Amino acid sequence: MGRLLKWLFYLLVLATLVLAGYAYIGPFFGADFSPPQTEIRQPVTLDAN
Repeated sequence: MGRLLKWLFYLLVLATLVLAGYAYIGPFFGADFSPPQTEIRQPVTLDAN
């Protein structure tokens, strides 16, 4: 059981490093993580009396 937990821990650490690396290196390979920029206008009623 201890070996299984140790391998799961190693796998978790490796997956975290791969994900962080992809987040930093991904834009150099064409991955775009930025959200689409759109303007949203909504009317707001300030005095509802």
